Amino acid sequence: MTAAIIFPGQGAQFVGMGQDWAQAFPVAHETFQEANEALGFSLSDAIWSEGSDVNRTDIAQPGILATSVAIIRVLESEGHLDRSSVPLTAGLSLGEYSALWLAEAISLPDALRLVRLRGQAMQEAAEATPSGMLSLLGATEESANALAKQASSAGICQVANLNSPSQIILSGENAAMDAAEAAAKEHGIRRCMRLSVAGAFHSEVMRPAASRLEEVLAQVKIHNPKIPVISNVTAEPAGDPDGIRSLLARQVCAPVLWERSIRAALAQGQTEFLEPGPGKVLSGLMRKTSKDAQVRSIANPSDLSA
Repeated sequence: MTAAIIFPGQGAQFVGMGQDWAQAFPVAHETFQEANEALGFSLSDAIWSEGSDVNRTDIAQPGILATSVAIIRVLESEGHLDRSSVPLTAGLSLGEYSALWLAEAISLPDALRLVRLRGQAMQEAAEATPSGMLSLLGATEESANALAKQASSAGICQVANLNSPSQIILSGENAAMDAAEAAAKEHGIRRCMRLSVAGAFHSEVMRPAASRLEEVLAQVKIHNPKIPVISNVTAEPAGDPDGIRSLLARQVCAPVLWERSIRAALAQGQTEFLEPGPGKVLSGLMRKTSKDAQVRSIANPSDLSA
């Protein structure tokens, strides 16, 4: 069986991501050069230089996307991947743009510029409203929704990520996050952990970012995907270009249905997955979702021979 390809999102970034690929493979070096030209500044310097603020949302997002694209291009050029045989693809939040690039629905320059703007708009929305995210350990979807409903009396609070059976994340205004943390045990939730993020991603706090992204998406050329792309918003294949534009704008405020997306792939008989990009976050989530699925992470060049 040919592996489905799943792409990581924000949180996988680190200083130096992609540099080993660029040093080892000309096609990866060229990818970062293309990214620098598309963005009008040196993304490679921004993510490779010691002391760089790689965790800034507007740097991390294009950096992760460029790294995933560079790895895919190496896999193709070295004969490890035939794109035409990939049965489906998906990406966690930001990773959905990488998936749409793989499916030839969007060009790399457009994808990079979009995620840079997406990152800027999300950062600005976060700075406008003190907010954050809260990881729930031992929660079910039902208990997480009940907790979010209770905490929303203190401000915006909603389920932001349904990543795996054991990883559910709330997002919202700081007062609501405090309320959720205080009430978690009433809902049978073992422990809560505040995430180190700029703000309440995938919540209504991001509404200004979604509106801005929607305006820009209207001007971007999007094609029908050549590979099915499972949407974060619906856990179903994204449709035509207008449908994709709508889903990408909605995604900024909507919950990420990652576990459902993976289960949709599993329901189609897909048991092999490839994770090209920094880190191995998706492999960890997969282990918590399915014992039958196999994920091969391709994070650095040594993984090619693993």
